[in-house]
Order: sequence, then C-alpha cells, then structure tokens
Amino acid sequence: MGYAPVFKRQFSMWSCFSFALSISGLFGTTATTFSYPLTAGGSASAVWCWLIGGAGALCLALSIAEVSSAYPTSGGMYFTLKYLAPPRYVPAIAWIVGWLNLIGQICGSASSEYGTAQMLLAAVSIGSDFSYFPTQGHIIGVMAVLSVVHGLINSVSTAWLHHLTKSYAVVHIGVLIAAAVSLLVLQKDKHSAKYVFTNVEPESGWQPVGFSFLFGFLSVCWTMTDYDAAAHIAEEVRDASRVVPKAIALALSFTYVVGWLFNIVLCFTMGEPTEILSSKIGQPVVQIFYNVMGKGPAIFFAVAAFLIMNFVCITALQAGSRTIWAFSRDQMLPGSRIWYKIWKRTNTSVLAVWLYTLLCILINLIGLGSYITIAAIFNLCAIALDWSYCIPIICKLLFNKFEPGPWHLGKASFFINTWACCWTAFASIIFLFPTIRPVESDNMNYAVVILAFVMIVAYAYWFIRGHKYYTGPRSNAQIIGGTIVVRDGAAQTDQEKGVAGRSIADAR
Repeated sequence: MGYAPVFKRQFSMWSCFSFALSISGLFGTTATTFSYPLTAGGSASAVWCWLIGGAGALCLALSIAEVSSAYPTSGGMYFTLKYLAPPRYVPAIAWIVGWLNLIGQICGSASSEYGTAQMLLAAVSIGSDFSYFPTQGHIIGVMAVLSVVHGLINSVSTAWLHHLTKSYAVVHIGVLIAAAVSLLVLQKDKHSAKYVFTNVEPESGWQPVGFSFLFGFLSVCWTMTDYDAAAHIAEEVRDASRVVPKAIALALSFTYVVGWLFNIVLCFTMGEPTEILSSKIGQPVVQIFYNVMGKGPAIFFAVAAFLIMNFVCITALQAGSRTIWAFSRDQMLPGSRIWYKIWKRTNTSVLAVWLYTLLCILINLIGLGSYITIAAIFNLCAIALDWSYCIPIICKLLFNKFEPGPWHLGKASFFINTWACCWTAFASIIFLFPTIRPVESDNMNYAVVILAFVMIVAYAYWFIRGHKYYTGPRSNAQIIGGTIVVRDGAAQTDQEKGVAGRSIADAR
C-alpha cells in the first residue's frame, strides 16, 4: 500500500477474529440496548428488527471486508478512496469520510464506556438488595475511571494486545451459551411462540404502530457496527489482505445469527415487558436475570456483561487510536505531528491513544445534563460510521476503479454493495427521529444537532486551512495499473522513532 512498516505484525487469524467479534460485544451490547426494541414495539420488534436490520448490516460488513482485502491499512475505508475515487475528488471526499469515521468511532467508544459503567453499577445495585441506585453522576464518574484503565491497557505493545485479544472470543461465546441455557431451563413461565413473534406493544407514543416498530432497529445497528475496526489494525496483522476480511465476515456473521437467537431467548423468558422496562437499575436484561435466577446469578451475568463490555471498549479504543494515527500520517488532524509519534518502548501510538481516551470522556460529560443525549450518541455512532463506509462503497460502484483483493464477493458484489447502501440510507432516517412522543426538550433526539455541529466545524477547518495542504491519503508509493510507482523521496527518515526509515523496495 506504499507505507513503510511502523507497527509489528503480531495479530494472527484467531486474535483478529476475536478482535472483530469483541468489537460488537454481543452479550453486553444487547443487554445495554434491549430496551429500544421493547419500547418501540415489544417482543415482535426485538425479534424481527434484528433479523431484518441485521441482514442489512451484514451486507455492509461483507462489502467492507471485500474492500479491506484489496486495500489493508490502518486508515480503513478512508484510505480506500485513494483507489476508488477519481484523483481530483479524493481530498474533499476523504476529508468528509475521515471526519465521519472519527466522530462515529468516538461516539461508539463513548457510548460503550457509558454502557459498561451502567452494567457495573447495576451489579452493585443488585448486590445491595436495591438499597443503592446509580445516578447520572455515578455513571459518568465510573465511565471516566474505566476509560483511563482502557487507555492504560492500550498503551502496551502490540504483542501484549495480541495475547490479550485471543481470550475475548472464548469468554464471550461461553457467557452467551451459559446465559441462554440458564434462562431457558430456569424460566418456567415462558411466553408462547405466538407472543414472541407476533406481539406488538409499542410504548414510544408514536403512531402508527408500524412506524414505532422501526425504532427497534437501533439495537442491532448499534451492536453490528464499527465493522472496519479490524481493518484499522491491518498494519498489525500477518497476511492482512486475507486475514482481516475473513475475520470481519466470520465475526459479523456469527454476531448476526447468534444475536438473533439470543434475542428470541430473551423474549421467551423476559416476563412482563413493562416490568423490566421500569426497572430501577436501568438494565432490562439484568432485571430478567434477577427475576428468573435470583440475586447471585444476576450479579454473575451482570459482571460477565461488564467484562465483555470492557473487551468492546479496549478493542474500540485500539481501533480508534490507530485511526487518529493514520489520519495524522496524512496530516488530516490539527496537531498531526504530535499524534503520529510512536513511543519507542512499546512501538505503539501512545499519544493517539490518550487523545482518543480524552475525547471519549469529554463527549460523555454531556450525560451529566441529560440521559437522552447519551441515546443521541448511540444513534450518531451508527449513522456516522455507516456513512463513512457507504461513501467509499458508492465510489466503488460509480467509478469502477476497484481491483479485488484475495478475498472478494464475486458476482454477488454489486448486489450486496447496493443493498448495504440502500439499507444505510433507510436506517439513518429512522435514527434521526426522537424515539419517544410527545417530543420535549428532555427526550429530543439530538443526534442531528451533534452531527451537524461536528460537520460544520470539520468543513470550516477545511475551508480555512485544510484545503491548502490536505491532499487525501498519502503514501510513499502507489499501485497504478498493477505496477508499484515509488514517489520521490520514498526513502525518508522516520522522525517519530528517530531511526532511518526503509525505502519501499526494502519493505517489499
């Protein structure tokens, strides 16, 4: 791809799959967002929105896997525009895609940190026999501490991150199986299949009922997002053009199928939905565990969900920090020379890690004013990330410059790519609406406000200064017509580590 190697390639197929699987955090993220489909349309919304929405999300994931195979770098889908769009359009398109991707990742990490803090305090609440209930201040405080811990973990070397990541999938799959089996065995008063698949009980206040039903898509779209996280560690993966797309495709396929089955299990065993939605601990799924199994098992599964959400936060922070590093390599961000530096001791982008950690904490401080703004961050995560993926895919379809890598979709590529973009356009409209009526200041969906503010700032920076120096994704060489063309000055000094860099010929 024309970049002299900086990171060590430590990630294997298994650790990359585990990384891609953990970014969805299926057990923890479903527990965190299960209230959305229940409020939108009850059991039927939880089941059918996951099946339908997950299919669209999977098409997007497969499209990303295909493109990532052809162009595997830490820049992810942003970098692919160098090859997918006409050269004269690359800077402007890459600028908007880069900022969409970055704000989407930050919102995704921030909402994951918030959900992790919620899950921990829910376990504490159960342990206190409900004499303690978490406040917004407590959740934000715990979130900040957890963010710092995750930043410390991401400050270690790639080798340590590789070894740590290998355990994620094993723990995650084990907890999912244990939770599903326990609920099915211990819940004696299960709902009927007719209730699970057909019962619609909207609590959102929206009319008609069919429109309310659509808000259930938020759960699956928030769980099945950040598909290109594995692509952002491509420069730390061995045989990235094959391993990264396989990891994305396998992990998201697993998440789609198993997530749908897990939602069905929850609907069969949840009891009265209005009761769990009104739970004082604010976690309907944890309340289900408490109602079905009692205090001890409920604490166990709440803590298990907390641990899995930590996996999500660690991997999301790693992917996000590598994104900042890659964007800084292209001089897209203010202070790029600082964020691009590599710490000699760990050979990782530690300054980028801590910038990303700080941004996640700051955006979550909004939650001190209103919980509903946190819901807006959930929405914005899915919208911004998905469009940062769709724009390169649209360029792939329009300009016909794509050259497939070792892993591709063959003849199905056009149809899968097209459906992925159509689905994203539909879902994005839904996520900009308030989920509760009547709409008031404390339940308004502020996702569009936050998105508009970020994009105004990004484009203002572009017109004031960015267009003067930003030329899109940069590299020391480029593939043109199947031939590697080396840019002048390719053998340059790696000032970040203070050692002589290798030329492209040496890297090959």
